Amino acid sequence: MTYVIAEPCIGTKDTACVDACPVDCIHPKKDEEAFGEEEMLYIDPVECIDCGACVPVCPVSAIFALDDLPEKWKDFTERNAKYYGR
Repeated sequence: MTYVIAEPCIGTKDTACVDACPVDCIHPKKDEEAFGEEEMLYIDPVECIDCGACVPVCPVSAIFALDDLPEKWKDFTERNAKYYGR
């Protein structure tokens, strides 16, 4: 199971989750060109090790385990994967 960043991240892009991730699978980072262009952050579903370290540090509660993702935000699963070309 992977984690997914959902709608509450849009416009927030707090990068506490980026710093908490032990495998560097959350992008774009503040120093990446895409940071200014993207409206939210994304978790790479292949690289994510399902540790959950990102969940408690998110100030807007935008990160969910795939099985716990609210139905209204199910499309964010594909949106996260698509960012990484998956």
